[in-house]
Amino acid sequence: MEPIRERNITLTDLLDRVLDKGLVIRADIIISLAGIPMIGINLGAAIAGMETMLKYGIMEEWDREIRGEAICQK
Repeated sequence: MEPIRERNITLTDLLDRVLDKGLVIRADIIISLAGIPMIGINLGAAIAGMETMLKYGIMEEWDREIRGEAICQK
């Protein structure tokens, strides 16, 4: 099976794939002055649809709180 590269991908297709599969971005930044590290920054972001996040155990507590509030308000 050979991978197929599609040239005609739309923004909607890309967004659908990211929300379905998820995307994780991690970055480590070190700011130094004269070769001496002064500031270290560790950044991380996860982008995915809510179903995907819950499947991987991310934001379960937040989801329970929000859905619990929504059910109580009805």
